[in-house]
Amino acid sequence: MILVADIGNSNTVCGVFEGQNLLKTYRFRTEIDITADELRVLLNGLLHLDGLELGAIKALVVASVVPPLLIVWQEFAARLNKEFCVAKPLDLGIPIELRYPSEVGIDRVLNALAAWHRYRQPLIIVDYGTATTFDCVSAKGAYLGGAIAPGILSAAENLFRKTSMLPRIELSSPPEEVIGRDTFAALKSGLLYGFAALTDGMVSRLAAEFPEKPRIIATGGLAPLMAQISLTIERIEPYLTLKGLNIFYERCRHKQNFTSPTY
Repeated sequence: MILVADIGNSNTVCGVFEGQNLLKTYRFRTEIDITADELRVLLNGLLHLDGLELGAIKALVVASVVPPLLIVWQEFAARLNKEFCVAKPLDLGIPIELRYPSEVGIDRVLNALAAWHRYRQPLIIVDYGTATTFDCVSAKGAYLGGAIAPGILSAAENLFRKTSMLPRIELSSPPEEVIGRDTFAALKSGLLYGFAALTDGMVSRLAAEFPEKPRIIATGGLAPLMAQISLTIERIEPYLTLKGLNIFYERCRHKQNFTSPTY
């Protein structure tokens, strides 16, 4: 078994793979000040709840958009004497057709890698995370670029902070009507249907620049909810980034491209 971790700005999502099978997933807040010891306690507790043990994990494979946390994860792996591999955009084996390839977020390229590995056709991947990202993959499997918009929860939190009269609301389900009949319904409609319109509008404009029709994939925590109200999302792939990390691990394993376990 291997443990993969997608360290995002807001949350860290981990997965335990056995071969190609994703056995368990875990999500917890990204804490910039976490120590290797605290990380060990946290992950050991989460795994133990599902009858798994850190000792059974062979390797740790990490992608991060929070660079200071990489050394914490490396120390954590070293203390457990585990293989450790960090995914970087230019090491994934997927062509990156950008002006500055090294600037692209690793999670975006991992999504492209995993989606192309599964579908082998032109793709637009919508990832609902801290930001809402749109990533385009060509018919030959090249990462073409895309677009970045505010995340739904980030936009909602900013709205609540700056408007004292508007209450915080939950976004677990869409409203039954687009016309909100009270403040709660109006907020939910504006956030969810508004971002669904953003999704559909961006997908339409991006797809127009493809030579052939792309398939539209959604991932991220809010993907199942947004797929209910978007007019363009065709498939939900909730753990694309984790699957991309597992594919990357297989390539690392064949090349023996691991960090030394000593720290």
